[in-house]
Amino acid sequence: MIEGQIKKMQTVLSSPVEYSLPVDGELIALNPYLGKRIKLTYLGEIKCSNCGKKTKKSYSQGFCYPCMRKLAQCDLCIMKPETCHYHLGTCREPEWGDAHCFQDHYVYLANSSGLKVGITRHTQVPTRWIDQGATQALTIFKVKTRLQSGQVEMALKQHVGDKTDWRKMLKGLAEVKNLEVERDRLLALAADALNEITAANGEGDIELLQDAKPVTIEYPVLEYPTKVSSLNFEKTPDIEGVLLGIKGQYLILDCGVLNIRKFTSYNIQFDG
Repeated sequence: MIEGQIKKMQTVLSSPVEYSLPVDGELIALNPYLGKRIKLTYLGEIKCSNCGKKTKKSYSQGFCYPCMRKLAQCDLCIMKPETCHYHLGTCREPEWGDAHCFQDHYVYLANSSGLKVGITRHTQVPTRWIDQGATQALTIFKVKTRLQSGQVEMALKQHVGDKTDWRKMLKGLAEVKNLEVERDRLLALAADALNEITAANGEGDIELLQDAKPVTIEYPVLEYPTKVSSLNFEKTPDIEGVLLGIKGQYLILDCGVLNIRKFTSYNIQFDG
């Protein structure tokens, strides 16, 4: 029995992916619980992952309302990087922006519930792909800033989606795609827009990764659900069932699926 605040699951790319659940300062290895009954109990307390104060509701996955309003990592531009406003002098936390937004980013293709385009910091490969439940992924561009990654993504998403259907993702494996063929198809379709972006930025800022190789990701899943039923600590404080699999940031139980990331900073008790 372990009690404490939970954070999103930590992962290691292996075959299959290795998952651990952070509970305060302790990591619970989850793969050994596959096929076994586990219980997670919400103890009725949420503490902001930034300031540590108690909050009745979690905002932006683990923050209190005041922190959500002031932190740069909770700003709209994090979800929509093409709206970055650092250059206007209106960044909520310029030092945070310097550290997180002005570093190498990748624009990639992933296959989770289907083909999609996305972006991530270079330090978040392959974590970002695993968190989305992608079974295949391929980097396309390496760029110097988050804003540039958003601009390139915008050019590509005119021809491919940028969202994951989480219910479809949890029902099984996506149809296998030839990501290199899909990359070349999208590059041809978006050629004019991409050329404009490249010309508008500094020399070498937008690098096409023509030699990048696809990555295949396998998840620890014994059985996929035929019907996806979402579990919620607010409605069901005691969640107990047999762990049938882990994919993305979801625990797949015989009683439903639980999005761990959604409940960041919740104080829970884990029994296995």
